[in-house]
This record gives sequence, C-alpha cells and structure tokens, in this order.
Amino acid sequence: MHDIHEANRLAQVIMEHLNRHHLTKLQAVDIELGSVIEHGEDINPENLDFNLRLILKDVVSPATRVNIQKVKGESWKLVSLEAE
Repeated sequence: MHDIHEANRLAQVIMEHLNRHHLTKLQAVDIELGSVIEHGEDINPENLDFNLRLILKDVVSPATRVNIQKVKGESWKLVSLEAE
C-alpha cells in the first residue's frame, strides 16, 4: 500500500473535475503513469487501480474503466475521463 498517497492525489484531481462539472458517476479514466517512486518503491498500475477504486468507491462501479498506461518519465498524468 505504499502508493496510497499518489492514489489520493490523483483521486483528488478526479473529484475536483467531477464536482466542478456537477458529475456523480465516473465511467472511464485514462492515466499515464511514469516511474513514480513512493516510499522507495515504484507504483505499479494494478495497485494504483485498486487504490483508486477504493478511494473513489462512491463514484465508480465495477463497470468503470480505469486504463493506466506505463510511460517514460517520473510522474503521472490524467489524460482523460468520462463521467455523467
């Protein structure tokens, strides 16, 4: 669970977007994930997906698509999201 901090940061960005546009259900999110080191370990896409779903449990469903693509670099980027 070393990556919960970054998942929280990303969830915050997602929730800010949803709230600003008065949206309540996340349908899909695309994220680019570079080599992000948290507590000495690289964050992997599977753990990030799990933690995002846990943190965003009120706005995601089992059908919500979370696409996390590993890329070069040392940060993450929210590429797009779909919501209603």
